Amino acid sequence: MTVYLIRHGMTLANERHLYCGSTDLPLSEGGRTALENQPRISVGDARFLTSPMLRCRETLAVLFGDVNCEVCPDFREIDFGAFEMHSYEQLKDDPAYQAWLDADPERTPPPGGESGEQMKRRVLRALRPVLETDRDTVIVTHGGVIAAVMESLFPEEGKNRYQWQPKPGRGYAVTGKTYSPIP
Repeated sequence: MTVYLIRHGMTLANERHLYCGSTDLPLSEGGRTALENQPRISVGDARFLTSPMLRCRETLAVLFGDVNCEVCPDFREIDFGAFEMHSYEQLKDDPAYQAWLDADPERTPPPGGESGEQMKRRVLRALRPVLETDRDTVIVTHGGVIAAVMESLFPEEGKNRYQWQPKPGRGYAVTGKTYSPIP
């Protein structure tokens, strides 16, 4: 059984380097074009799951066409709360932002948002039944979600969430105790 973890394509928030988790953005024009031009992966008779966010549902449609899919709310991205849709440059002088960074965003939620650990618990709870099946599964989701999964499944690699985060439209194919990048 293989689980394909695929990050959504680029959005305007990605292009502008904004914190974007809970904001429901579509793919950007460039993001859609990049997905249309990337190599296709063959997933056979796989089950399809997606985050409820528009950018993920659009990515699924571009990459796999009109397939039956299940929307899984727990595969949504982290909620950046008060920092949502702002860049580092916009926030760097904000005392609340600096306090959040100093306090460790993995353990401390931003004002009105969720911590990395809270997001990871939610995602892993949703992943558990997927891993208990024998059916190949494609999950189109977000970079932070994929990184949380990979960090949990492959702790011996010693990578943090940011090192696991794939580029838009890319991800990992996980089979048992091994994985390979999706080009």
